[in-house]
Amino acid sequence: MSSVHYREIEGRSGGFYALLGALGVLILAGAGAGWYMDHHGHYVTGMSNRIVWGTPHVFAVFLIVAASGALNVASIASVFGRDLYKPLARLSGLLALTLLAGGLVVLVLDLGRPDRLIVAMTHYNFKSIFAWNIFLYTGFFAVVALYLWTLFERRMNGYSKRAGMLAFIWRLVLTTGTGSIFGFLVAREPYNSALLAPLFIVMSFSFGLAVFVLVLMAACRGSGRALGEMMLNRLANLLGVFVAAVLYFVVVYHLTNLYIARQHDVERFILLDGGVYTALFWIGQILVGSVVPLALLFGPASGGSHRTIAAAAVCVILGGLAQIYVLIIGGQAYPQLMFPDKEVTSSFFDGVVAAYAPSLPEMALGVGGVALALALTAVALKVLPFLPQSLADGDAESVGA
Repeated sequence: MSSVHYREIEGRSGGFYALLGALGVLILAGAGAGWYMDHHGHYVTGMSNRIVWGTPHVFAVFLIVAASGALNVASIASVFGRDLYKPLARLSGLLALTLLAGGLVVLVLDLGRPDRLIVAMTHYNFKSIFAWNIFLYTGFFAVVALYLWTLFERRMNGYSKRAGMLAFIWRLVLTTGTGSIFGFLVAREPYNSALLAPLFIVMSFSFGLAVFVLVLMAACRGSGRALGEMMLNRLANLLGVFVAAVLYFVVVYHLTNLYIARQHDVERFILLDGGVYTALFWIGQILVGSVVPLALLFGPASGGSHRTIAAAAVCVILGGLAQIYVLIIGGQAYPQLMFPDKEVTSSFFDGVVAAYAPSLPEMALGVGGVALALALTAVALKVLPFLPQSLADGDAESVGA
C-alpha cells in the first residue's frame, strides 16, 4: 500500500472566512437562544408539560446519532481492513467528535438549568438510561481521540486496528444507549419497543455517512483537492445501502406494531390521523428521506455525478430530521394511556393530542449546534492535517492495491 500524504487546508481565502463568519453568527444566535430560554423559562418555547422534548432535542439527537455514524468510514478502514477508505479515516474521526460536541451543547443548553448538569455528573442513578449515556458520551470522546492519536502518530500506527475496534464497539453501544432512551419508556406507547435500538444503529450509519459525504465534497472543493469518481461512488453506494436498511427497519417496526392489537391506535395516529406528524412521516421521512435518495443513487438516470450524490445526501439529512421529529415529538403528542383497559374522564386533556409548534429560540438553538459542529470541523481542518492531498482515482487505486 502506498503512503498517503496529508496536509492542512490553507484557510486564507475570503470564502473560508465568510464561512466561519456565517457559522459564527449562527452560533451566537444559538447561544443567545439558550440564554433567553434559561432566563425566561421554557414557557417562551413551544414546549409544555406534555411536550417536554422539543425541536432542540430533535437536532441534538440527530447530531449525536450522526456522530456515531460518521465514524463508520474509519471503522470500515481499520476494523474491516478496506485500504481504500484509510485516507478518509482521520476526517471520519474528526466528524465523530465535532458532531457529538455540537449535539451535546444543544442538549445541555436545552435543559433549562444547564448548571444542573453538575448534579448529573456527580450523582448517578444507574437505573436511569440517562446516567449510562453520560459515560457513553464522554467515553466516546476519549476513545475516538485515542484512535486519532494512533492515526497521527507514526510510532502508534500499529495500534490503530485495536483502537479502531474499540471505537467501533463503543459507537455501537453508544447508539444503542441513545435508542434505548426511547425504547425503555414503557409508559409511552409510541416508544416502547426493543426495535428502536437497532433502528437507531442503522439510522446512525445513514445520517453520519450523509454528513460525511457532504463535508468531504465541500472540503475537497474548497481546498482545490481532487476527489475521484471511484471513491465518491463507493461512498454513494454505501449510503444507498444504509438508506435501504433504515427503510427496512422502519417497515419492520411499524408492521410489528400493527401486529399488536393494542398498538393499532398508535399506528393509526402516525400513519393516518396524525396531521403534521403523518405528513412528516410520509413526505419527509419516507419520500424525501428514503425514496428520493434511493432513486438518485441507484436509479437509471442517476449517473453518479457529484451533484446527484450531494442531493441524495441532503435528502437523507432532511428525511432524518423529519424521522426524529416524528419519533420524539409525535411520540409525546400522542395521548398517554394512564390506566390501560379503563375508561378515564377528567378536565386535563385526556385523549387529546398535545399541541406543539417550534419557536424561534428552539430553532436557533438547534441550528446553532449544527453550526458549532461545522465550525469546529473547519478550524480543525485548517490546524491539523486531516485531509489527504489528493483523492483522485489514481491515488485511490494505489492505496487500495
